[in-house]
Amino acid sequence: MKKAVSILVLIIAMTSCNSEKKHNPIEGTWRLISAETTEKDSTFSTFNSKTKMIKIINETHFAFFNHDLNNGKDSTNAVFFGGGGKYTLKDSTYTEYLEFFNNRQWENNKFEFTVKVKNDTLIQKGIEKIEKLGVDRIITEKYVREK
Repeated sequence: MKKAVSILVLIIAMTSCNSEKKHNPIEGTWRLISAETTEKDSTFSTFNSKTKMIKIINETHFAFFNHDLNNGKDSTNAVFFGGGGKYTLKDSTYTEYLEFFNNRQWENNKFEFTVKVKNDTLIQKGIEKIEKLGVDRIITEKYVREK
């Protein structure tokens, strides 16, 4: 009996040590390489090659930052914005809960996207809708993983 209990304890200990955390393919730092928006019947590029945008995704939160590549020296073209919050990922459904943003009217909104990761590319597509601001559009963003 003692031997059976010892074996059972050993099996439980070994299986608990082998439980690996499931890899989340969207975790990492991503750089925006293309973006397009569809409003009503029009689709247009919203990617600005004069700025750099990154998105950082960890186990529980996301954050994004965008700034001009001229280091803010030209005040007419100086750009900086950033935001973040919590997110959930279930299969390919990625939902952002925007808690922080420099345009405060966007805060406390939920945005649902479909995500796909292929090699070092993340594609995110979904609807941005904020009734009080009149925002209702489909966005598609493509990111490459930063090394």
